[in-house]
Parts: sequence; C-alpha cells; structure tokens
Amino acid sequence: MLNTTTFAPLRHRAFAVLVASSLLANVGNTIQSVGASWHLTEQGQPADVVALVQTAYNLPIMLLGLPAGAWSDMVDRKKLLLTALGGMLAVSLLLAVMVGLDMAGPAVTITLTALLACGVACMIPAVASSVNFVVPRTQLAAAVALNILGFNVARSFGPALGGAVTSLGGASAAFAVNAVAYLLVIALLWRWSFPVEPPRNKGKVGSVMAEGLRHAFSSREIRTIMLRGFTFTTTGAAAWAVMPLFASEVLGKGSFVYGLLLAGLGVGAVIGAASATWFRARYSAEAIIRASGVIYGLGCLLVALVPSLPAIMLLLVLAGSGWVQALSGFAVSGQLWAPQALAGRVASLVSSVTFGGIAVGSWAWGHFADAQGITTALLASGAAMVVLPLIGLVLRMPAHEAPQQG
Repeated sequence: MLNTTTFAPLRHRAFAVLVASSLLANVGNTIQSVGASWHLTEQGQPADVVALVQTAYNLPIMLLGLPAGAWSDMVDRKKLLLTALGGMLAVSLLLAVMVGLDMAGPAVTITLTALLACGVACMIPAVASSVNFVVPRTQLAAAVALNILGFNVARSFGPALGGAVTSLGGASAAFAVNAVAYLLVIALLWRWSFPVEPPRNKGKVGSVMAEGLRHAFSSREIRTIMLRGFTFTTTGAAAWAVMPLFASEVLGKGSFVYGLLLAGLGVGAVIGAASATWFRARYSAEAIIRASGVIYGLGCLLVALVPSLPAIMLLLVLAGSGWVQALSGFAVSGQLWAPQALAGRVASLVSSVTFGGIAVGSWAWGHFADAQGITTALLASGAAMVVLPLIGLVLRMPAHEAPQQG
C-alpha cells in the first residue's frame, strides 16, 4: 500500500491548484506532441526527422533551463507562468492554423514545437521552485513526487486522447485542443497566489545564473545527480524518439495505437511516480536508480521483439514505471540538496540535464534507427540501459537526506 503521507501536501490549497494547473498543461503538451509526431509520420518523413520532434521539444528546455530557473527566483512566479502560457497558447493556435492550411512542413512543425518548448522551459522551474514555498519542508519530498505524478498522469491518458483527437480531426485538431487546455490553465492560475510570497533575488540575471552554477558545480552531490540524470535519459531516449514509427512501420497501425503505446508508458509512469515515496522510505537512491534502469531496459528489449499488442502494452507499462522512478529520484534529490534561495536554479539545472539527455538521445537514436532499423534501435537502447547501472560503482547517487540548509 502507498503511504498516506504521499498525498498529504494536497491538503494545502495553493499546492493543489499548482498541481492541477501543471496536470492540465501537461495533458495539452502530450496531445501536441502526439499531433506533431504523427503529422510528420503521415508525411512519410524518415526516422531521423520524426525523432527531431522530441529533440525540438527537449532541447529548448535544456538550453533555457538555467535562465528560466534564475527568472523564477527573481520575479513573480505567477506572472512568469501566465506569460509563458500566453506564448504557448499563441504558438499552438498558429500551428493549428498552418497545419489546417497545409503549410506546416517539417521545418515549420519542428520550429514551432521548439518555440512552444521555450514556454515549457519557463514553466518547469517556476512550478518546481513554487513547491518549496507552498508546503512545509517536511512534506517537500512528497510534494515533489506528487508534482511528478501529475506530470505522468498526463502522460498516461494524454497520448491516448491525443491519438484519438488526431485520428478523428487530424493534427490540426490536436493543436487546437492543446490551445484550449492552456486557456483553462490560465483561468485556473489567474486567482492563484502563494500563502507567503518569498523574498526576490534582486541581482542581474547573469549574476543570479552564475550563483546557481557555482553552487551546483561546487556540490559533489548535485554534480552526481545531474550526470546520472543525463546518462540515464540519453541512453533511454530511443523509445520516445521512434515510437510513432514503431506504431506505423513495425506494427502497421495508425495514430490511435501510437497514442495507446505512449499511454502504456504513461500508465507505468503514474505507477512509478505514485510509489516513489514508498520506495524512498525503504531503499537508497542508488538502489532505486539502478533497479529503474534495469526495469526500463528490459521493457524496451522485450518490446523490440514485437510480441502481441497487449503484451507490448504491458511491457511499456513496466518500462514507464522504471523510467519515472528514476526521473523522480533525480528531481527529488536535486530539490532536497538545494538551499531554498537557489531552489529554482537547482531544479532548472537538474531538469535541463534530464531533458537535454532526451534531446541529444532522440537525435542520436533517430539517426541510428534510420541507418539500422527501428527495432534494432530499441534493442540497442534497452541493452545499454541494462548495463548503465554499473556507472553507480563510480558515481554513486547521494543519500536521500540533505544537510540542513538555510
């Protein structure tokens, strides 16, 4: 059974509103991602081009992670969130119109996906650092895990919904639904506020960023967390990058089945995120990360053997649970080892390296799949994930408990 302390932070209204907003925005993001990937798949684009959707989505999050983290520690987070959502809404509407007018080739689709990801990059540290101030410090680990759980709840049914919308109305409809989701989030956040607004850092963006970098790279624990996160997501990105082509070319199915495959990963992600607090209370961070890598890798290896669709779905649930146990571990560890004054910057650095790993890995695995085949890419990525935990012999994850920080 799950420990009830996992859900204790939801008693705080400000946190509940924050998680609900993040959940709804991420539902829209997953619908948009399904629409963009399937739009290029329908155009007959090769694997390396289709995989660029994942790169375009994740690379801006990596590149803008630290500046966005600095902004979240300097400005009113509510204004930052509303500004980012307004820009994302505009991009989604533009993409819907251009696809509807048959004007969205690969360059347009990938460019607008990257612009939308710029807004996501601003949202991630703003939401993550807000968690530090809306729950007691004793509930921080559970609150971070719940925030990640919300993200993965969106990944569980968002892709299936995106696949259904895309199969019924095309990619343009998926982008329009994404825009509606952003509108709802803007309405939800409009009246949201912190119970106590934290003091703002008054320095310049450059100096604030430099302070975050100095702390991160002077801390052995945070350096280790970032390096382990990058290697994990780079190695395991193949499944996310080639899944639309796996559905189309290997299984011979349409966008709805593609959405179902992503939903399988998402359901597993929900299980992984919901059980994260339970596992953290019983096992070391290193043990969790090692086991998660092996579970995810075995799931990818067996999916590559192309069993029946129900078996593939079950294996993807297994893989998704391993993936998110690890990502939850990296995020929680980064938050607990960060002083409150640097929470946004440390959160952004950890998310930057994990999303950057997905971006780099998607590009690399897309080229590999184009040259060697989709199932070969899944096999190679899965095998590498099974071996990857050996890195823990050299770079061991820090303990769950951070020292007291002011």
